[in-house]
Amino acid sequence: MNDAPPVLELEALSKTYNPGRPNAVQVLSDAALSLRAGEVVALVAPSGAGKSTLLHIAGLLDTPDSGAVRLGGQDMSRLGDEARTGARRDQIGFIYQFHHLLPEFTALENVMLPQLANGATRAAAQTRARALLDHVGLAAREAHRPAALSGGEQQRVAFCRALANEPALLLADEPTGNLDPETSEQVFGVLMGLVRDTGLAALIATHNLELAGRMDRVLHLDAGRMT
Repeated sequence: MNDAPPVLELEALSKTYNPGRPNAVQVLSDAALSLRAGEVVALVAPSGAGKSTLLHIAGLLDTPDSGAVRLGGQDMSRLGDEARTGARRDQIGFIYQFHHLLPEFTALENVMLPQLANGATRAAAQTRARALLDHVGLAAREAHRPAALSGGEQQRVAFCRALANEPALLLADEPTGNLDPETSEQVFGVLMGLVRDTGLAALIATHNLELAGRMDRVLHLDAGRMT
């Protein structure tokens, strides 16, 4: 039995934009989830249902009006801005619909950069970046800049960058949403392989119900609540 605390706990989250105004919008209402190491959970929600807001709160990029966010059992609301930034850098990897790679750097350098920013030596960062790129089949493409890579290759580099600092939690917002169906299928397989091999916890938002059904659980966010 696993007695370790969940990697991520969201408890009774509420979030309203423009509170007290006629155009107030409540996007989260008593939303909650628990995510353990090695678990891959799909988050499915209609547009505007609060999916990105929930991911931003879980990733410590935003704060809820009420409720708690815990990483490894630690209440993040009790931390100051500097400590929250450190927790986000050390414990969380982010993947977005668009890769957001830095165009002036090679694939290898893009994966090295977060490690260097986190204090790794250049040699150690290069070794890990090469291992990750090899793992996703891009060893021969490490010297290419993003413009010379296909959309699927760019997204695979983004996956490697998200895992560069060995996070405990991966948050992905429509990671294959910008790809054609065939490439989406290939890239999703790579992502699932990375997650399974590293044993981290992953929360993956997607509109693709077929892909969602291949994850461990599917959570639906509707009217601000999780089901």
